[in-house]
Amino acid sequence: MCSGWPPPSGAGGLTYLMKVKMILPSLDEAKSPYWRPIKYSLFPPLGLATLAGYFSDSDEVELQDQHVEKLNLLDTPDLVCIQVYVTNAYRAYAIADDYRRRGVYVAMGGLHVTSLPDEAAQHADTILLGPGEEAFPRFVEDFRNGHPLKRYIARWRSIENIPPVRRDLIKRSKYFVPNSLVVSRGCPHHCDFCYKDAFYGEGKSFYTTRVDAALEEINGLPGRHLYFLDDHLLGSRKFAEQLFDGMKGMNRVFQCAATVQSILEGDLIEKACEAGLRSVFVGFETFSPENLRASNKCQNLQRNYSEAVRRLHSLGIMINGSFVFGLDNDDKDVFRRTVDWGIENAITTSTYHILTPYPGTRQFRRMEEEGRILTYDWSKYDTRTVVYKTRGLTAAQLKEGYDWAYREFYSWSNIFRACTHDQTLQQRLSHLLYTGGWKKFEPVWGFLVRTGALNRTLPLLEQLLSHTR
Repeated sequence: MCSGWPPPSGAGGLTYLMKVKMILPSLDEAKSPYWRPIKYSLFPPLGLATLAGYFSDSDEVELQDQHVEKLNLLDTPDLVCIQVYVTNAYRAYAIADDYRRRGVYVAMGGLHVTSLPDEAAQHADTILLGPGEEAFPRFVEDFRNGHPLKRYIARWRSIENIPPVRRDLIKRSKYFVPNSLVVSRGCPHHCDFCYKDAFYGEGKSFYTTRVDAALEEINGLPGRHLYFLDDHLLGSRKFAEQLFDGMKGMNRVFQCAATVQSILEGDLIEKACEAGLRSVFVGFETFSPENLRASNKCQNLQRNYSEAVRRLHSLGIMINGSFVFGLDNDDKDVFRRTVDWGIENAITTSTYHILTPYPGTRQFRRMEEEGRILTYDWSKYDTRTVVYKTRGLTAAQLKEGYDWAYREFYSWSNIFRACTHDQTLQQRLSHLLYTGGWKKFEPVWGFLVRTGALNRTLPLLEQLLSHTR
């Protein structure tokens, strides 16, 4: 237990105020050649800011994000809460161990803790498994009363009546997109390589907040731009329709994630566009039906990717396409086919991944049973490193092809070539500025991050997204 907590016995039922520190450790790759300061200065840590709402207004709560600021690790708060995912796990453990050596109570939660609770428990006084909207306030009450448990698991799941996000704790000036928000949890689909099912376990794995609560939160955010960080904003048609209807007339521009299926079926994507959608993240992942079946990504089967792209282009919505290399049915030509398709279909930005079997997923369990896991060094589970025995491609071919795909897609010649496939001059110009700005001016982004001027460029993004149609 921490040195100053719980309060002395005989306190007469008084409510004691706590000093709490919430930490998002940075990725282990932060000092590697692949580190992009802009990529990890985009969004504030909404998960921790949401959980902070469960503390008393009189508690002293500090939120620190190591991606954008230097951590002060010499303090002695009553409680430290740390969010852990696979590629920051070792750094999170080191921070936790240091605080615990000095008598500070440490609680941990997040994707990696839920996937490997016994590992995480060695570095924390309390671990929280799965979503926190029920378990975390129960832990806070128990801790305040001096009898916290070692492990908490949610008894129920709902975000319809949770406290507002503690945006007062977020250092807005340090982020490019401070107006990020989450109005749902999870995803209705069950892909084998996704962390989602590992995190939500046997319980409800997709649910939303109330539409009126979402609209109230949006109304309270300054400026025009929003970024929905939901895994699948269009996952509930009823909720999404009501949300988009409520957003009409707000003069917002926003970005979000959606599936190929949700783009092709019905008119939901048109309603999103009318509400201000101007850029969407789409998980295409692979063109191979065999790979889709093997990954249980059945929602993409028999879907016309090019038709989905044409529909988005007709609405003036830019596309960030996600693609996975190294699935078992991939061959050495998969890299060229994927890059060429992206260019010919005027994909604005592409995000490529080396297949990564995250611990806790069905894919990890299957590969472990087959003896295909090569390393349990979680810092290598970064979607750029081959951590399993490949099929169809050698590990060297996979890594070389992945690196080639990024270089090729984002070469100036292919950026210009992709722009020629856009439908209008306005779309071509927006495409050029967005893609070039995102990938070809790294020193400028680094300078803006270091000097604290990153957020001042947000009006440029708002203007760019306002003129995609």
